[in-house]
Amino acid sequence: MSKTVQVLDLSFETYIDKKTIKQRVKEMGKELGKEFNGKKPIFLAILNGSFVFASDLVRACKFDHEISFIKLTSYEGTVSSGKVITQIGLQEDLTDREVIVIEDIIDTGTTIYHFLPTLKKSNPKSITIVSLLQKPTALKFPLKIDYIGFEIPNKFVVGYGLDYKGLGRNLKDIYQLKE
Repeated sequence: MSKTVQVLDLSFETYIDKKTIKQRVKEMGKELGKEFNGKKPIFLAILNGSFVFASDLVRACKFDHEISFIKLTSYEGTVSSGKVITQIGLQEDLTDREVIVIEDIIDTGTTIYHFLPTLKKSNPKSITIVSLLQKPTALKFPLKIDYIGFEIPNKFVVGYGLDYKGLGRNLKDIYQLKE
């Protein structure tokens, strides 16, 4: 049953319910376990949007790991600005570490594409990209996204950490902009 919520001036309808999200995140943890069990990677969560997904994902991963955070942004309202701004930088030494980047959503790919060269300068052993959501039709950059929770259409979404002008992150389901 679809539910409608209002976030500021926009209406959204249920797109992916919390039960479906929880199940997929659990599956992703198992998938990552097959690749990283015994390796002790470091998760690098991209703030702000990925914090809810990152929290659930690291708990679903039953192998030893560390987590750190970096704040990057390229959004203004409901669209990507095309410019990536680093607001909180990386503190950990990533030399010869297996790094798993956690994104909430990859649509145009601007943020992660422009961040990867900086990350590669840290000389990690490997870089794996995990995204809860991906919009294949919106992608503008050649990216290898190793683990994708859900492929979605090119519509604006909120909830489960994703926001509209700073609001809606607390919603347990993911909601799509209502037409």
